[in-house]
Amino acid sequence: MYKQILVPVDLNEKGFSDKAVEQAVWHARHANAEIHLLKVLPGIHMSMVATYFPKDAAHQMKEDVKHQLDKFAEAHIPDDVVYKTHVAEGKPSSMILKYASQLGADLIVMPSHKRSKVDKVLLGSVANKVVQKSPVNVLVVKPQG
Repeated sequence: MYKQILVPVDLNEKGFSDKAVEQAVWHARHANAEIHLLKVLPGIHMSMVATYFPKDAAHQMKEDVKHQLDKFAEAHIPDDVVYKTHVAEGKPSSMILKYASQLGADLIVMPSHKRSKVDKVLLGSVANKVVQKSPVNVLVVKPQG
C-alpha cells in the first residue's frame, strides 16, 4: 500500500487538478497515506528573468502561491486525510521527480491535459516525462469529456 502520495497541481487552470486530488484522497484513505500537494513555479531566480523583478518579488510570489495552494488543499482534501503543501521553483518534470524522491513518495498522481498528438510532439508533456523517468508508480488522471 502507498504511504506518501505526491500530487502536482496547476492552480492556473480551474478544475484541472481536482480529479487528481480526488483520486489521491481515495488512495490515501484506503492506505492511511499522507498526501503532498506540489506547485512548481517557473525559474524566476534565473539571472535573465530575475533582473526584471524587484528583489523581494520571488519571495512574495512563492508566499502568494503557498497561500493559494493551502486554500486549494482546504477546499479539496477532507479533514480526515493528512496532507502537506509544497511550492518549488524550476522545471516542472524535474522538480516533481526531485520532490518524489525527497519525500519518499511511492505514488505520484498526475493530472494530464487533453492534448493532440501534434501538441505532445511540439510542446512535450510534463506527465509523459514523469511517467517515463519515475522509479515509482504514476497514476495519470485525464480530464473528463
